[in-house]
Amino acid sequence: MKILITGNLGYVGPGVISHFRKVFPTAHLLGFDTAFFNVQFTNPIIGAEHLLNEQYFGDVRHFPKELLNGVDAVVHLAAISNDPMGNKFETPTLDTNFGSTKTIAEMAKAAGVKRFIFASSCSVYGFADDKPRTETSELNPLTAYAKSKVFSEEALKPFADDNFTITCLRFATACGMSDRLRLDLVLNDFVAGAITARQISILSDGTPWRPLINVKDMPLAMEWGIVRDKNTGGNFVIVNAGSNVWNYQVKELAEAVAAELTGVSVTVNPNAAPDKRSYKVDFSLFEKLAPLHQPKYNLQQTIKDLVSGLQAIQFNDADFRKGRFMRLNVLNALMDKHLINEQLFWNK
Repeated sequence: MKILITGNLGYVGPGVISHFRKVFPTAHLLGFDTAFFNVQFTNPIIGAEHLLNEQYFGDVRHFPKELLNGVDAVVHLAAISNDPMGNKFETPTLDTNFGSTKTIAEMAKAAGVKRFIFASSCSVYGFADDKPRTETSELNPLTAYAKSKVFSEEALKPFADDNFTITCLRFATACGMSDRLRLDLVLNDFVAGAITARQISILSDGTPWRPLINVKDMPLAMEWGIVRDKNTGGNFVIVNAGSNVWNYQVKELAEAVAAELTGVSVTVNPNAAPDKRSYKVDFSLFEKLAPLHQPKYNLQQTIKDLVSGLQAIQFNDADFRKGRFMRLNVLNALMDKHLINEQLFWNK
């Protein structure tokens, strides 16, 4: 089996590579990435990329179709992957996240690829009442990132047929330790604040809902997309990927972090404007369709892993929101050094 993973040099990629090498030991694994975050290692002795057969560098907006020759499955992770980046770079976000998804899927089908797994997001639900969102619920994307995922799902559906199976995984918000850590994620941010300042400051009133998933559990869903029987979900399926027990209010996440560390205070901002991103998600369909690929980590384990991982690198940057573990800061630094332009292309 030959599997191509786009966007493999980000936060999610290392876990995907490691998992795929374990469950598909003889597979030919290829990576393709623009390498914005290639050197943003947390503390691995060696990167997961050594488990790949081949690593290619390039921009998905100019994807070389010859890389799809002989490929059986594409796992499409590549994206401008959070709201602050999407807000600053709206056009590149839509071109990268939506335009390249449609183009690569079209090329993959023409090349005879059989499986296409798309990393979508539960952020497509935007703001909702307390009723958990199902795959058939109304969508309310509030950001460029979320809109790009909706557009991509819609564009992918017509490509699906008996010879080209498409799985769209609407992932919950990622969290947890990774070889390429991000701290611009709610739980990771809370743990970093607790370690460095013994304080968690919630910018909202703490009531918004977030569904979460450990980054190390995400590859299980992608594996399912590769191995699932077409009768399980059909030629095209959209599924919320996560667990019903991982729906939390933001203040619950902060309190869970504080419970794992001594002397940590939690503050909220009762006067904050309502957070428009608040939604619970129903993951029952995923549990039904993929019973052998369900998340294994719980919240407490995830927090402990983050704490031990950050302590292992002697993390003590109280000003971490201006540091290298925030993805927008990395892009800004590359721009300041004139290495990339405002369209997020590398300068030659």
